[in-house]
Amino acid sequence: MTLVPENTLVTVTGATGFIALHCVRELLSRGYRVRGTLRDRSREPAIRAALGSLGAERLSFVEAELTRDAGWAQAMADATYALHVASPLPKAPPKHSDELVVPAREGALRALRAAHEAGVTRVVMTSSLAAISSGRPRDPGHVFDERDWSDLDAPIGAYERSKTVAERAAWDFVRGLPSERGLELVCINPGYVLGPSLLGVDNTSNEIVGKLLRREVPGVPRLHLPLVDVRDVAIAHVLALTAEKAAGERFLLAAETVWMKEIADVLAAAGHRVPTRVLPNFLVRLVGLFDKTVRLVLHDLDTPCLTSSERAKALLGWSARGMKEMVLDTAASVVSRQAA
Repeated sequence: MTLVPENTLVTVTGATGFIALHCVRELLSRGYRVRGTLRDRSREPAIRAALGSLGAERLSFVEAELTRDAGWAQAMADATYALHVASPLPKAPPKHSDELVVPAREGALRALRAAHEAGVTRVVMTSSLAAISSGRPRDPGHVFDERDWSDLDAPIGAYERSKTVAERAAWDFVRGLPSERGLELVCINPGYVLGPSLLGVDNTSNEIVGKLLRREVPGVPRLHLPLVDVRDVAIAHVLALTAEKAAGERFLLAAETVWMKEIADVLAAAGHRVPTRVLPNFLVRLVGLFDKTVRLVLHDLDTPCLTSSERAKALLGWSARGMKEMVLDTAASVVSRQAA
């Protein structure tokens, strides 16, 4: 574990988020001071309870949100690094894409402006595979990597559009800064993120497993999913803060790419009562008429998505746990919430 200079402060935006809270825990475990941003300070006790005694004296909070300027200067003051993780993540498609695109883009720019003005040296921003592969043909011979960008001219979903627009805006902002007062930017682009929820609340990422466990779908859609564990995503964020060659890079994170049928089989083998029958695509589309979460993935039906995370392994020294561990840990987290 890398030792950090005493009093090195990292600002983490959207600290209550699924990925962000794991980032907070990883930073505290490595000796950093952490300042988290919250839309509502009433969430602070729940965060501290989730983290227990880990680094309690090195953890502080400030109120700030993506759609307002208030609080951002205070959030970034005296920080050496920042993780910009906050971004709207829907459980259902919004009525208009701007409901996600505008706060994602403007929130990223608010965080970057405040970081630059405060003298932060590097910002690691949470982007997504959605900013790499969306609207792009999934040719059998093509492996998506960091050189790829989603096609904004294609009919892609609001979430995919928001992540692509926000990341492009972030790169444009940093490249437009004067060289003598530059700001280093790194973007992390994970696939479908599974793993335990530290706050014990439902989240969109874990719905892949949650819907199977609750038997809310009659069978398994033909979905090919690049999976990565939230704990490994958090580690990548923290590694990217100080890795010498990370500045100016994007890092696609996917541990394994599997069919959803394989996830269901792992759950069934562990004793969970889940549907394992593969559904025809027309039936999934029919379910999507009534289930807004299912509607989010209809455009990915029956289309293999091959990815490479070699850059993260080479430049960050990153490694990832396997599909079985992340799926079963996700299931345990979901089941514990259902029993609560």
